[in-house]
Amino acid sequence: MKSSLVTLAFFLFGCVAGVSYAVDFDVHQTSVYVLYVLMLLLGINLGSNRNLRQFVLSLNFRTLLVPLATVSGTLLFSAIGGFLLSRWSIFDCMAVGSGFSYYSVSSILITQIKSPSIGVQLATELGTIALLSNIFREMTALIGAPLFRKYFGYLAPISAAGIGSSDISLAAIARCSGPEAVPVAIVHGILINISMPFFVSFFCKL
Repeated sequence: MKSSLVTLAFFLFGCVAGVSYAVDFDVHQTSVYVLYVLMLLLGINLGSNRNLRQFVLSLNFRTLLVPLATVSGTLLFSAIGGFLLSRWSIFDCMAVGSGFSYYSVSSILITQIKSPSIGVQLATELGTIALLSNIFREMTALIGAPLFRKYFGYLAPISAAGIGSSDISLAAIARCSGPEAVPVAIVHGILINISMPFFVSFFCKL
């Protein structure tokens, strides 16, 4: 939750700075380089996980159903949002939902891919929506974990957390769902983490 608030604070600071001062460098191109660095760090994070092989070997059909349910449910309700919002298409909303709470990479990726087709201004707006909605998802998963566990079962906090199930929300998941949910949460987070850039890119190009 603290990291989400810090990210939100930096975003608001950037908005104020953009309104108050003229920027004399290509912000869009800079965001591309930031995206490359984030993807590099993501790869390093996954590759340096000493328990990665153990988690891969522990995969079974039941474990794979959890990320499958997360992806399916997220994309379904994102598509429903597309019917309710006239400004954005169904695929735009599904691209935003495909962030799965990974607000930093998904927002930059959406802005980068959508800029050639809809323009930098609209692409930046959509990227901002992705940033805020995925921050909100992460914070909701952290705060609402006990309620998700109580009303929807011990796997619900894992699904709600999206990518955060393997890092930021892992402590809350362990506390609410028990130690037996930790391996499922980590595998879930890793698989969602790997699939996120592909889903975002796919829906942005439709």
